[in-house]
Amino acid sequence: MEQADRHETESVCPVCLQGIKAARLTQGNEVFLAKECPEHGSFRTVIWRGEPAMSQWRRPKEPVHPEVCYGDVDKGCPFDCGLCADHRQMPCSVLLEVTQRCNLQCAVCFADAGSMNAADPSLEHISWQLNRAMAAAGPCNLQLSGGEPTLRDDLPRIIEAARRTGYTFIQLNSNGIRLAADRAYVRQLADAGLSAVFLQFDGVDDCIYRSLRGEALLEQKLRAIRNAGEAGIGVVLVPTVVKGVNTDAIGAIVRQALQLTPVVRGIHFQPVSYFGRFPGQSADAGRFTLPELMRAMEEQTEGLLKLSDFSPPGGEHAHCSFHGTYLYSAEGSLRPLGAPAGEGCCSQDCGSGGIQQTVDTVSRRWRLPRSVSGGPCCCGNRPEATRAEGPLDLDAFLDAVKGGTFTISAMAFQDAENLDLERIRGCCIAVISPEGKLVPFCAYNLTSRSGRALYRPGSVRQEEMP
Repeated sequence: MEQADRHETESVCPVCLQGIKAARLTQGNEVFLAKECPEHGSFRTVIWRGEPAMSQWRRPKEPVHPEVCYGDVDKGCPFDCGLCADHRQMPCSVLLEVTQRCNLQCAVCFADAGSMNAADPSLEHISWQLNRAMAAAGPCNLQLSGGEPTLRDDLPRIIEAARRTGYTFIQLNSNGIRLAADRAYVRQLADAGLSAVFLQFDGVDDCIYRSLRGEALLEQKLRAIRNAGEAGIGVVLVPTVVKGVNTDAIGAIVRQALQLTPVVRGIHFQPVSYFGRFPGQSADAGRFTLPELMRAMEEQTEGLLKLSDFSPPGGEHAHCSFHGTYLYSAEGSLRPLGAPAGEGCCSQDCGSGGIQQTVDTVSRRWRLPRSVSGGPCCCGNRPEATRAEGPLDLDAFLDAVKGGTFTISAMAFQDAENLDLERIRGCCIAVISPEGKLVPFCAYNLTSRSGRALYRPGSVRQEEMP
């Protein structure tokens, strides 16, 4: 194999989680992560399939090392997270788990949540975590997660505490069950200052929900969107994409989301990763990579979305995600905005400016405009979407002012098989742990083949690892 086809990096052994050397190997139109553990042997997994080529999917960034570090550089990445001084990006988003309880027992769950008996952290402890994250990361975007956060009756008080701490964009990660059933509770969340809901939304057919979530949930999802819209809360649909379960439903999800605008602000696809709880064993046959997802959207929407609409991210490592932004008029015209000048695949983001742009963009585009409060366009009465291209005219500009934009994005989380420490060091999504440390999302949720975790509470701690 030619040297140009090989890129040296680092990873972990999927059996023992020890740090080992690795390489990205390009063979034809596929890219593999190959690595070898002295004790457990060689491993190889696909990380990229087809166009756009991984070698062209890049967005250079100047490193921004954390000014406040809760971890000491000692054992090396990924064992010193806090963040540590070797991390190369500031957080654009901090995730806070307010409960481990859940009212579903999903086949796929990165948090491996589900026990209704787990004790919730106190409001006082959560306030301490909020202040500690603010001291290290500043007023970045905040995600309230779990478990299922809406099982807490005091969630409005947590949102109020976050507001007092200085967070201006607060996102709720939810399965939507309580949001569908309790309109008064949704109003309380809005009054407390909730900005947006990241709603689990895997498809438009209940057979998908029965497979992934264990029960029919589509009607509850739609009712949750309706209730959020009436309360003035924007919604982003979050499908977990599992090959053979809902990979044929990607286009249908896009069209359903467009029907539910302007309350639905966008879609954030998450191809399944093999950590936490998942069915079966990880295998290349089950991997659905970012370029496959981009191409599936173009094919299944019959060109309504195109591969050229999508760009690498401005915050996290380029290989972690993609995004596209559109104007969507009341008449059903969908117009790609493309990357602004200077934001192409080869441009370089300058220091903290790139991460601040990510924070501001998410806050602006996922929040529901004040002029929107639900109504008919929240209930599936939008005209069928048609693609529009070419220069923006005054009407399109006014649509953007009144209704905002529609975003489509995706993030490929890493597991122990495909973990690339180059990506971990550039991560801008951090979990604030119960101990008050900021840990990159994929490192926090990392589990070995036997299910042993690296950071999540109840796991084997680093000093106990072989």
